[in-house]
Amino acid sequence: MAGGLAALLDDIAAIAKVAAASIDDIGAAAGKASAKAVGVVVDDTAVTPRYVQGFLAHRELPIILKIAKGSLRNKLVFILPIALLLSQFLPWLMTPLLMIGGAYLSFEGAEKVYEVFSGGQHEAAATRAIAELGSPAHEKEMVSGAIRTDLILSAEIMAISLAEVATQPILMRAIILVVVAVLITVLVYGVAALIVKLDDIGLALAERTSRRVQRFGRGLVGAMPYVMRVISTIGIAAMIWVGGHLVLSGSYTLGWHAPYGLVHHLEDAVGTVPAVGGILAWLVDTVASALVGLLIGFAVVGVLLLIPKRKPKPAPEGREPDEVSPATE
Repeated sequence: MAGGLAALLDDIAAIAKVAAASIDDIGAAAGKASAKAVGVVVDDTAVTPRYVQGFLAHRELPIILKIAKGSLRNKLVFILPIALLLSQFLPWLMTPLLMIGGAYLSFEGAEKVYEVFSGGQHEAAATRAIAELGSPAHEKEMVSGAIRTDLILSAEIMAISLAEVATQPILMRAIILVVVAVLITVLVYGVAALIVKLDDIGLALAERTSRRVQRFGRGLVGAMPYVMRVISTIGIAAMIWVGGHLVLSGSYTLGWHAPYGLVHHLEDAVGTVPAVGGILAWLVDTVASALVGLLIGFAVVGVLLLIPKRKPKPAPEGREPDEVSPATE
């Protein structure tokens, strides 16, 4: 009896060791997969704070929480099953889908660059938005828009992560991607929440009794517009860079080696420079990816600008064209 119990305990210990090793493998794989998606994560983090601008302070965190829940639903309910099925039965389709997503990200980034330099393109929409700021309808609209944008970015994150664990069994892939989805969602929206509350933190510090703390608080409040501008710029750059890189690497995988082969050749040329070779090689890849992203993005923007826009429907008699019907509010 004692021998049987000892054998059972040995079996349990062996199973526990295997389980612990599996957990370590999942953690390591999830960390590696998440690291590969860092460019899209930066973009996602930079984009999110825009959706709470104009709302009262007490609504900022609830709005971010709503977006975070929508993001997690995007990843686990919609993207994860489709990604697993494709990777299991149509793995060849993953690269073209990544390239399409990369082209879309490039377009998103290039469109924002175009808007910055064109100026005045959205004044009417902005004026209308200002009139609705803070209303429940506006909050619902902004949350829905953020979740739609997140769907694209989350798909890129999950696809990039999946490519890193494509050789794992399907169950292991599913577990790793669930871990990645939860970790990245918490990271992105935790950082986004911190960013949007920094000005409130600064105001609270400015009311402390310490003169030094007060100065720091006022400086934090004064710096926030510049911080938001920098974050927005980083987000746009990340979109263009990640989008271009996905197209470049995807074209190489599909057999068109010339574009990315040239980039690799340049990387090898600068990679031998003492002390800074690795940094220079990374810069070459990043700049090349950004240029490709800009070219693709502006090409799409140009095509869309050539497409004639639909004229607004004439307003019914007795109502001004810009008047909003109560049924649509």
